[in-house]
Amino acid sequence: MYFSTTDDSIQLPKIREDFSYLQDCFVQMLRESGEAEIAALFNGEQRPNSLDDPQKLSKAFTLVFQLMTIVEENAAVQLRRTLEDEHGLTRISGLWGRTLDDLQASGFTDKQIAERLPEMRIEPVFTAHPTESKRSTVIDQLRAIYLLMVKRENQMWSENEAEQIRDDILAAMQRLWLTGQVFLEKPSIGDELRNVLHYLVNVFPSVLPALDQRLRTAWRETGFDPDLIDSRTQLPQVRFGNWVGGDRDGHPFVTDEVTEATLLKLRKHALQQLKSGLNDLAQKVSVSAFEVDVPDRLRARIDQLAERAIDAASALDRNPGEPWRQYLNLMQQRLPLTKNGDPVRDPDPDHYYQSAEAVLDDLDLFTQSLHEIDAALISARDVEPVARNVEAFGFHLAALDIRQNSSFHDAAVAQLLMEAGIEDGSHFADWTEERRLRFLNEELQTTRPFVRPTQEIGEEADAVLSCYRVLYQYIERYGSAGIGSLIVSMTRSLSDLLVVYLLCREAGLLQKQEGEMVCLLPVVPLLETIQDLERGPKILDAFLSHPITKRSIDHQARQHDGRRSQQIMVGYSDSNKDGGILASLWSLNKAQRALNDVADKHDISLQFFHGRGGTISRGAGPTHRFIAGLPPESMHGDMRLTEQGEVIANKYANPVTALYNLELLQAGTTGLTLGVFDKTNVVADASDNTPAPNLTTSRAHLEQIVDRLYAHSLESYQDLVQSDDFVRFFAQATPIDIIEKSRIGSRPARRTGQRTFDDLRAIPWVFSWSQSRYFLTGWYGVGSALKTLQNERPADFKTLSANAINYMPFRYVITNASSAIALVDTGIMEQWAHLVDDQEIADYYLNKIVDAYHTTRAMLETLYGHDLRERRPRVYEMIDLRSKRLTPLHQLQIDQISTWRALKKHGKTDEAEAMLPDMLLVLNAISSGLGSTG
Repeated sequence: MYFSTTDDSIQLPKIREDFSYLQDCFVQMLRESGEAEIAALFNGEQRPNSLDDPQKLSKAFTLVFQLMTIVEENAAVQLRRTLEDEHGLTRISGLWGRTLDDLQASGFTDKQIAERLPEMRIEPVFTAHPTESKRSTVIDQLRAIYLLMVKRENQMWSENEAEQIRDDILAAMQRLWLTGQVFLEKPSIGDELRNVLHYLVNVFPSVLPALDQRLRTAWRETGFDPDLIDSRTQLPQVRFGNWVGGDRDGHPFVTDEVTEATLLKLRKHALQQLKSGLNDLAQKVSVSAFEVDVPDRLRARIDQLAERAIDAASALDRNPGEPWRQYLNLMQQRLPLTKNGDPVRDPDPDHYYQSAEAVLDDLDLFTQSLHEIDAALISARDVEPVARNVEAFGFHLAALDIRQNSSFHDAAVAQLLMEAGIEDGSHFADWTEERRLRFLNEELQTTRPFVRPTQEIGEEADAVLSCYRVLYQYIERYGSAGIGSLIVSMTRSLSDLLVVYLLCREAGLLQKQEGEMVCLLPVVPLLETIQDLERGPKILDAFLSHPITKRSIDHQARQHDGRRSQQIMVGYSDSNKDGGILASLWSLNKAQRALNDVADKHDISLQFFHGRGGTISRGAGPTHRFIAGLPPESMHGDMRLTEQGEVIANKYANPVTALYNLELLQAGTTGLTLGVFDKTNVVADASDNTPAPNLTTSRAHLEQIVDRLYAHSLESYQDLVQSDDFVRFFAQATPIDIIEKSRIGSRPARRTGQRTFDDLRAIPWVFSWSQSRYFLTGWYGVGSALKTLQNERPADFKTLSANAINYMPFRYVITNASSAIALVDTGIMEQWAHLVDDQEIADYYLNKIVDAYHTTRAMLETLYGHDLRERRPRVYEMIDLRSKRLTPLHQLQIDQISTWRALKKHGKTDEAEAMLPDMLLVLNAISSGLGSTG
């Protein structure tokens, strides 16, 4: 479940009142739509199990849960406004007001902070991982209802006006009721890209200026000199990334054609957005040459632009006597767009801008000219937002990463070697690491490719090389700004990274410059499993020592911002699936510290790319606590992280919520980089306006204690999931088989189609445990580890208890575990276990899991010193509010799956297939009720 403020601050009376209003509207809409029977259900006049239409039942509950989410989000937004009005901007934890206040209290001056602000950079990266079960059409209607609820309460309306708002809500609800709620067909990559483009084009351009304003307002409230952050160049940077159309790992539909089309579509929207921004600016800046003296520099630049313009006359004749408008008209002509609004294929530098930086140079001159005529207000309010958007979106909107699995790369190289006649090349994947490195290092001395560009080699080689050739052609035509990194999933050795250099050579991405081999794009290891995280520092050390890596880092630094940096991605999903939540989060913490030490040795700034998922089990959770729980030494001003599935809509569908979440990222990144958490890793709790006390013991001692917990937790979790019959239990005691039939993403649910623990993707793994109310992935292993520590080392347990709230890395683990525990329902778990065909297996695993649940709950309460329900009463009340409506849906789902599996078992395939639409609706309804999927 996703909450935008703090657990203890949710306004339950407001939520109850607003939800009651929306439910009344919903019941009225149902009656007016001829659905009296369903309407009676929500008036308490009828029981859910008395209805014989599961489709309408599940759809109705889905919409009610979505209305509840609207109410919760609006309550959180209004609460933040109230708290800031009453107590100032320092009241909300994680935002700029609190962060600047903490930095000032830590001894930082405004000048010291201002010097570092331009180094700060956040980059949300949007992925199409299959966790968004709502269609974009549904999201649009829900957004309309949200805005109507805001409109309803934020103005004084007459009775007639209030009735009009209610009628608009009823109409939006009816549109929702008559709209298909789930994907009847798997969405295409084009569908997923359209969803991402919605946020990049329609949401963020208007949010970014407000983000800057929030910083400046907090800066003034802190008592800092506003002139220190007056210019756009003095502000933190915001960038965006994208995986849709570039993430090829286990996704056969991401072809070279798809990648090329994605890059061009992103460029097209970026340039069109920029043209629209310049056009809007021209409409606003109607400064007349008859009112002011036109600065010489502006006139000179107009003459230069006119000389190179394709149609200078139309730009100049349109606004005679208004040189600022003429200047902007000429700038629009220099954007590399055709008259049809498509990107110019080979933009001539004499006529077109070659980069966003050139646009910024002209906007800076434009700004200076306005200052010369004392029009600073126009510059600040009208010009700066356009310039900031150019900085953020460039000519590419969002940088497209290319991700592929190391085993896929091995297969591609094997095919290349076979084609080139290399002895034993077909077994390249099985070569020893020593042999692989010897071969790769020798080959990487030359630019000679193995094959001709037009030659067909094999499925994997053709797929990789055709993609890389698209990237090469894009770079040759437009530069590398629109392309992010080449990410290697399941990086397990140095050779897994050098293989990418070899494949780049075949496509022209590895080139000789000044006699030395360099790669045009960054190669990024992705460490996913716990074992990979442990071996990661050794891999990184070898990679940064490699001559091609060193030269490539220098080359890429010259091409971009001058920073010598290496990106490394750490995965939260597979490490959780591999070892459970405690082992996963702690192994990530340890790995980041060790990896940072390696980078320091090489004098490289390490940029961590956090592969977080949409649920607690996959790295989600309150953003400010996530950042505060990171190792302080791991932050160098960069925060790059994935935003997946339903999280994108939850965080960014509404501009006010989008602003809040971007501010959390920006302020948190700054706070951790500058050292707010350096000494104690302590932040003030968001529900309490007083600073948390310091740790009662050293950070090093606490790390040793959590190391022991890690070992106990990992052993307990793996003892469960790696036991002989566990996959069989999982396959029958959860709805994994229905989830694999769902249409919520373009990617297959399993990597190879086999039903094994290793092959199953982390997302459906988490989704399955959530639907069946085990929530196993969010807490299992925590309780047994704490119990073992208490029994074997009581002094350490006492020390940990004393610091559990103030030591943020550990607090982040137990907060997430307690949130998962709150959602567990042992009654629903037992009903699912009854579907297992071997009752002995069912009883064994159910008892084991239930016992672990009670142990975990008890140990968390011991740590906190409170009953969990007493500690977070509002969260439990909200869960109870949803659970009353979820219980009949769980029962319906269990009945459906029992019947469906029986039909399949007896060969009645058509009858089983006919049940799927209704079953997918119930799946969707439950995920709406729980607030998440995978």
